[in-house]
Amino acid sequence: MQYSQDGKDFFVYIEKNEKVMTNLAKFCLDHNIVNGKISGIGAVKLTEIGVFDTENKKYIRKSFDDVLELLSFEGNVTLKDGIPFVHTHIVLSNQEMQTIGGHLFETTIAAVGEFFIRKFEGTAYRKLNDDVGLPCICLEKRS
Repeated sequence: MQYSQDGKDFFVYIEKNEKVMTNLAKFCLDHNIVNGKISGIGAVKLTEIGVFDTENKKYIRKSFDDVLELLSFEGNVTLKDGIPFVHTHIVLSNQEMQTIGGHLFETTIAAVGEFFIRKFEGTAYRKLNDDVGLPCICLEKRS
């Protein structure tokens, strides 16, 4: 993995055969990024994504071994159990230009992975919301 920094902005290049979520979480921990925004593009393989079943309060997961184009990678960083937690959703495309997407559990770079992280000062964290069934974001103000 390579990176450059400009103030609170980071340009992160995850290299071929490196895991995306594992490396981004470690990067955030190493650079004290506890609140932030992440976006990215690239080509991936060995991907596990899912959708949350709100009725049963669990994820429906699906794995894809093929090389897929990473069209959109959007997410955020908050604290969960005291450590940076990366939460992302992705859109992927196959060689027929058909798209799939969902919550990303993990994927591996097949060719390139180009990501931007914007760090911001904040106190956002995640706490289990029993009604939803997920650790939801808690913010400092309500309106």
